[in-house]
Amino acid sequence: MFFKQEIYDYLKANDILHEITEHAAVFNMEELDAVELPYPDCDAKNLFVRDDKRRNYYLITVKGDKRVDLKEFRKIYGTKPLTFVKPDELADILGLIPGAVSPFGLLNDVEKKVVFYIDAAFMGDKGLIGIHPNDNTATVWLKAEDLIRIIENHGNAVHAVEI
Repeated sequence: MFFKQEIYDYLKANDILHEITEHAAVFNMEELDAVELPYPDCDAKNLFVRDDKRRNYYLITVKGDKRVDLKEFRKIYGTKPLTFVKPDELADILGLIPGAVSPFGLLNDVEKKVVFYIDAAFMGDKGLIGIHPNDNTATVWLKAEDLIRIIENHGNAVHAVEI
């Protein structure tokens, strides 16, 4: 399982350029807004959702200030009705707790069943994204391209799309 230190070790071992901001635990975007971050325009919001049959799981990662209309997402990407994953499913599939959802959690998805949708907006400007290292007491800043490569190398499907 990948937790905070394992994420740091993985990034270092793979020579992935990154920066770490340690902070108090945050459980939502409102709490994160109170934290002084070096790149606040690059922080990410993560939505872990599933279809109504519990057959398909999706991690949707967008810029922190964006709202995601799940009905619209469903129409565009052809999914069944979507709902947020319950804490027990989150723990079983990604090994995470609410408030610590992160694309790095996909490294704990042993069945590689979660499809990752990342907002293409992270590819512009600096190309940076800020995500938790599977723990909500820090934010790791890295290139969105590197994050995509990490997730693809793990074996999860990745889609960089306009959300």
